[in-house]
Amino acid sequence: MSTKHAERLLIFQRNEITEHHIYTHLARRTKDARNRGILEKIARDELRHYQEWKLHTGRDVAPNRLAIFHYGLIARLFGFTFAIKLMESAEDKAQTEYRTVLEELDIAHIIDDEDEHEQELIDMLNEERLQYVGSIVLGLNDALVELTGALAGLTFALQNTKLIALTGTITGLAAALSMAVSEYLSTKTEDSGQHPVKASIYTGTAYVLTVVTLITPYLLIPSYYLCLAVTLTLALMIVAFFNYYISVVQEVSFRKRFMEMAGLSIGVSAISFLIGVALRKFTGIEV
Repeated sequence: MSTKHAERLLIFQRNEITEHHIYTHLARRTKDARNRGILEKIARDELRHYQEWKLHTGRDVAPNRLAIFHYGLIARLFGFTFAIKLMESAEDKAQTEYRTVLEELDIAHIIDDEDEHEQELIDMLNEERLQYVGSIVLGLNDALVELTGALAGLTFALQNTKLIALTGTITGLAAALSMAVSEYLSTKTEDSGQHPVKASIYTGTAYVLTVVTLITPYLLIPSYYLCLAVTLTLALMIVAFFNYYISVVQEVSFRKRFMEMAGLSIGVSAISFLIGVALRKFTGIEV
């Protein structure tokens, strides 16, 4: 085997032992017995992959401790499903580079079988927060569209950052409570298998967190036009992050979802801003 191929196999071998430790770590932190069993099974598969590479390299390889910490932290913040999907997507890209080496060693079919089995196990994982992703989307989407629109209109109509923040907060919190109640009633009448209280909490929490994020610039920055610009930027960042999260865990297109949500938020904001301009001009009210 060439030196170049040997080095690639060692990298692949290190990836396998690293993922073994990541899956083992995630299994220990998982309370659900079924999910823990699946993660432990994948961890054993990864260790077996490592042993297969060792037969060809003849060497032991230490895991990547930084990667173990990195994915462990991501799992704590965003859930183990997101961490696993993110890790597997990175592995899929890396495997393209190794395919030639695997074919030369005539073991590509073995790894294909193992990866297919591993993907089936990953698809069996069931994380609660993903069951309520629709409720989270509802809270985020409504908050982004309604509040960015309201803040855009209030910015020109009131032209006072503190007053805009106060009005926006009252509007946002009232809307959050309304959305939470609506989601509770909607979920209760549907046979979706979701708990109405949990669905309402996810919706309301997503709405409130979005409200806090979008209002904050008006509490910190004196220029109301700059506040609006920062708020719209934050709104786009929220849209981008959440849609990236969804695109990873559900394996769907990021671009289409992002463009749709961003377009709605910016479009409503522009219309609301024009309404604020018109009302201030035609009513003659000065604050």
